[in-house]
Amino acid sequence: MKFFIVSILVLMLSSCENFKVKKTSSEAILKEELQTFNWNDVDEYPSFENCESSISKAEKKVCFQHTLTNHITGFLMNERIVVSQDIYDTVLLQMQVSKRGMLKLIGAKIDSLTIQEIPELDSIIKNSLDSLPKIFPAIKRGQQVTTEFSLPLVISVE
Repeated sequence: MKFFIVSILVLMLSSCENFKVKKTSSEAILKEELQTFNWNDVDEYPSFENCESSISKAEKKVCFQHTLTNHITGFLMNERIVVSQDIYDTVLLQMQVSKRGMLKLIGAKIDSLTIQEIPELDSIIKNSLDSLPKIFPAIKRGQQVTTEFSLPLVISVE
């Protein structure tokens, strides 16, 4: 019986090492979390009010792009643009939506012929952004975040 009690005590004392808890600092947890964090993707893309009824993330993205493209295209169609030769170009707009929902044109890749024929094109595009409906910013982990994206815009003037 003594042997049994002594062996249980030895087992209990030696097994306590298996229950030691490894302490990790909050900095280590944060560092590990930041390494697994995908900085290039958001939980929800920026959107307009008319896109809020879309169910999936992909649908909201497509709705946002179509709404923005249609708005800029409609604005350009109302402008009186005179050219000496036909223009058919795809302009690549670099844009940013701030965490407050403000859209800004960062840059535009425009063909040299298009620039020669429509030198004020980038300012016309910037002016079209002033009359956009309210934009809801992108969401990442429950926080509103600033996002940047490229938007192709087809310019066709005859």
